[in-house]
Amino acid sequence: MADGAQIGFIGIGKMGLPLVEQLRRAGHEVTAFDPVPENLSAARLLGCHAAKSLIQCASSGSVLMTSLPDDAALYDVAQEALPQMMKGSIFVDTSTVSPAISANVAALAGVAGVRYIRACVSGNPGTARAGALTAMVSGPAEAWSEVKPLFDTFSKTQFYLGDAEQARVAKLVINLMIAVSAGMMAEALALGAKGGLDWQQMLELMGKSAVGSPMVNYKIPPLAKHDYSSTFSGVQMIKDLDLILGEGARTGVPLQLTAQMRQAYETIRAQGEGELDYIATVRLMARMAGITQDKL
Repeated sequence: MADGAQIGFIGIGKMGLPLVEQLRRAGHEVTAFDPVPENLSAARLLGCHAAKSLIQCASSGSVLMTSLPDDAALYDVAQEALPQMMKGSIFVDTSTVSPAISANVAALAGVAGVRYIRACVSGNPGTARAGALTAMVSGPAEAWSEVKPLFDTFSKTQFYLGDAEQARVAKLVINLMIAVSAGMMAEALALGAKGGLDWQQMLELMGKSAVGSPMVNYKIPPLAKHDYSSTFSGVQMIKDLDLILGEGARTGVPLQLTAQMRQAYETIRAQGEGELDYIATVRLMARMAGITQDKL
């Protein structure tokens, strides 16, 4: 897809905004829509055209992209937007949703004559702005070839996984590992702190040991400062864990660690800290172990 492509984009939230920012930086024309006025104002500041309605946005270009919070939002948008799109155009959704609802959207796209790309992204707003997201993609291969240059603006790595709901499953697999890793770090740090290890040295050791990973190393700087401000909140993780457990039930896969982490995040939410970053599992475990801040 050549520079200067005309794109509609619905959902200018925490992740949608940096995606739009990167598309604009690459020279693409973007018509944006979001029901929250502040979000639409942020898109205007990036040079986007502000659509007056979802329907106007859906009919503004040959590609419509969405970044939406949940299953219900995606299905509602798809029902309203897909009939407004030109036949043969491409609908690209980057949301984290269930494979089941995505399959329902695929049926709507088929009726509308629109090609449907499921393009889940792994990362956060910071990695999006750095052009370093990982994209998991499925849908018609020829449609993916057409929109791949758009993804080059905000993702460093892309995996084309198949022609149906494979991308949705892959995103749930990755988020399962992130949630369980957050629980693993919490228990390990609590055990080390109770055993007399220095907090900063433990974090450095984790990052440089065999268990060091991009996710672990990304969380070390904020944990070093006991900073739990959110890049992806515990409440958001609960939503994703519910999707993961639902997919496990549908496919007959027992997900014992996932279920345990779901309860850990429910505890965090019940204690009034659900809007903290998902790594607040560390704070929860420290509290459960009787570790006070001055001992960390």
